[in-house]
Amino acid sequence: MVSLLLDEMLSVAIASQLRSLGHDVIAAVEDRSMLAAADKEIFERALTAGRALVTANIKDFVPLDYHYKAEGRSHCGLILVSSKSFPQDRAFTGAVVTVLDKLLNDDRFGKDSTVFLQRQ
Repeated sequence: MVSLLLDEMLSVAIASQLRSLGHDVIAAVEDRSMLAAADKEIFERALTAGRALVTANIKDFVPLDYHYKAEGRSHCGLILVSSKSFPQDRAFTGAVVTVLDKLLNDDRFGKDSTVFLQRQ
């Protein structure tokens, strides 16, 4: 089972709803020590905790993913949430929860995976 760390732009509501579906999820906003932390630190914290990172900060985390892999380092997974696929509207939370739930129930996602979420 994949555990998740939601980057700070993703709400506690998303984490709570995923937990109610039986998933192991924490949100960065639930831990004061992660608020305004550098991207590399967030990625490292996810790795140390054995969690895949979910973020909408594509422009900063795609290069981090590339550098990890170029250095031969592994991570626990990276899930990217595009504002084009998931606009910040009233349906955002429910849409993200639905797609993450489906992804977490798919055995193909795991270590070193990088996925752009697709709205259904």
